[in-house]
Amino acid sequence: MFTGLIRTVGTVTALQGTGDVTVTIAGDLPDHDLAMGASVACNGVCLTVIERGENTFSALMSTETLDKSTFGRVRVGDRVNLEPSLRLGDALGGHFVFGHVDALATVVSITPMEESYDVILALPPALFPFVAPKGSLAVNGVSLTPNTVVDHHVSLRIIPHTWANTMFSSLSVGDSVNIEVDMLARYVHRQQSQTTDTP
Repeated sequence: MFTGLIRTVGTVTALQGTGDVTVTIAGDLPDHDLAMGASVACNGVCLTVIERGENTFSALMSTETLDKSTFGRVRVGDRVNLEPSLRLGDALGGHFVFGHVDALATVVSITPMEESYDVILALPPALFPFVAPKGSLAVNGVSLTPNTVVDHHVSLRIIPHTWANTMFSSLSVGDSVNIEVDMLARYVHRQQSQTTDTP
């Protein structure tokens, strides 16, 4: 479990395999966050550390992960947001993020707004019922608050700190991003659907 508060930005240094793929990432995370078997959110995808090197770690990505996330098109040199798993007693400054990507969204526009940036994403229609203005949404693992939600488009205001300290600064129009909807919204929607379907 994570909070959506990015600890550092890493760089993909190697990709190995043709089915399931082993990714190696270089990043400035403490040793205690990279123990064998530890969970690390990489662009919002929960990956398990299977090997460690000097300032690097490796994780195995299944075909499901490759199909449902931006890791399906990742290249060596790409930057990725990194967050180690939440520890008991840590501050919860964002929202509960599980590292289970629901789908990809597309960057429609990036507009500078004084020091901040207004980013508009096009969401898959299936995710739209789970997103609400002033709710919570994880985008590439970052806990964000949608400002407006209209016609399958979500507007997000990225503050200067987030822009400078995540991989958002390297995004371009047309890029894909990993989306994880809020778990509470997921269960509320499921409960409402079951109530509606009950005779």
